[in-house]
Amino acid sequence: GFGVKALVVACNTASSLAMDILKQWIRIPIIGVIEPGARIAAKTTKNRKIGVIGTIGTISSGAYQRAISAMNDDIRIFAKACPLFVPMAEEGWANDGIARDVAHVYLDKIAQEGIDTLVLGCTHYPLLRDAIKETIGDDIAIVDSAKATVAELNKFLSDNHLLGDAKNAERRFFVTDAPQRFEIVGEAFLGQKISRRNEKLFSHPSKSKN
Repeated sequence: GFGVKALVVACNTASSLAMDILKQWIRIPIIGVIEPGARIAAKTTKNRKIGVIGTIGTISSGAYQRAISAMNDDIRIFAKACPLFVPMAEEGWANDGIARDVAHVYLDKIAQEGIDTLVLGCTHYPLLRDAIKETIGDDIAIVDSAKATVAELNKFLSDNHLLGDAKNAERRFFVTDAPQRFEIVGEAFLGQKISRRNEKLFSHPSKSKN
């Protein structure tokens, strides 16, 4: 309803389960986070052993396993669901003692498999990067699926001459539920203040006068 030029499905679970349906319904270009992350992981690994962590939905869908195998079927994939990481990131417990204890429970075994690359298959997980890195060690490369997606989006917009004017850019956030919660979590992700100067920025497109 707002005339966007591309849609990023910035959630691994949604990308795992809904991309085919979204592409049937929506005409504009759609980019998910699974394939960009899988592509970088397949290029990064040297010993062809990749770990993937994500929500229960993402891991059980097998989306990363299929995407990585499609790029190189010699790669062994070790997947692990880490459901507590999301609420910990949202509660601000990303890099304290609790985060490190939970990271050991989830990651010690997968690290022992000899992986040299770990995919953060959830866009919340970069907030726990320090705790994850401390747990798995410096020898294992970390692939951030969100960064990989941003790079792919930037290339798509550039190749199609759709990049905006960065000097005059304005961020506008539209949410479907709990704007107050979005401000708290969004500021943690962006590392900057989100100003709610205009309540219309948080309205549903069908109710907007724009």
